[in-house]
Amino acid sequence: MQSKVKLTKRQVKEDKFTTFMLTSKDKLQGEFEEKWQYYVIGLVVTVVAVWAVIWFFNQRSDRAVAAAEAYSKAMIAYQSGDNLNATLELNKVLSDYGGYDVAGNAALMLGNLNLSNRSYDEALRHYRIYLDDYGGPLFNRAAAQAGIATVQEDQAQHAEAAASFVKAAEMYPDGPLRPDYELGAIRNYLAGGEIDKADARLAILKDEYANSDWTNRAIRMIAEKKQSG
Repeated sequence: MQSKVKLTKRQVKEDKFTTFMLTSKDKLQGEFEEKWQYYVIGLVVTVVAVWAVIWFFNQRSDRAVAAAEAYSKAMIAYQSGDNLNATLELNKVLSDYGGYDVAGNAALMLGNLNLSNRSYDEALRHYRIYLDDYGGPLFNRAAAQAGIATVQEDQAQHAEAAASFVKAAEMYPDGPLRPDYELGAIRNYLAGGEIDKADARLAILKDEYANSDWTNRAIRMIAEKKQSG
């Protein structure tokens, strides 16, 4: 009889994280695969939270601590599903602590929350605040640019959306979401009738992600568009 193997707390956490990532990937390729950006929001929020913690331990002034505490309060509201109070607290962080990097995290989260609520003008405003006024990791910057692209796509601004997706892809070319951004660009080029530009982005997918699901989906999308005339 085999003895039971007792997992450590760390192994349990790692297993849960692996399960979460695999489940998220399945969702992206399922029923809502063409609107993957809304699933990505959760992942971006997690990255932003980690970035805030790192920032906190590198800043020791009283005001920096107050900024981190305010942001933490907003995160607690968000994690509990209270998006209204999360939005209020994040706006407070942005207005009261605008000179600190944590305010950039607040701006990005406000963009994500407004995007999920289809409050497009506010989403655009906060994504642009993040990109124009703050630094941050390339993953978050590319995600903010893709958020702008999603707003434009939802408003049928396909030429603008395609350009924004390309910008997001090129902003972080080695990022894990690069092929999703390329697929977003292709989708919008096709919606705008710019098949040649869609073919150009497909060539990138074929070169860097040969035989991947993204490439195969792009091939099908372009073929269907060409067949439909």
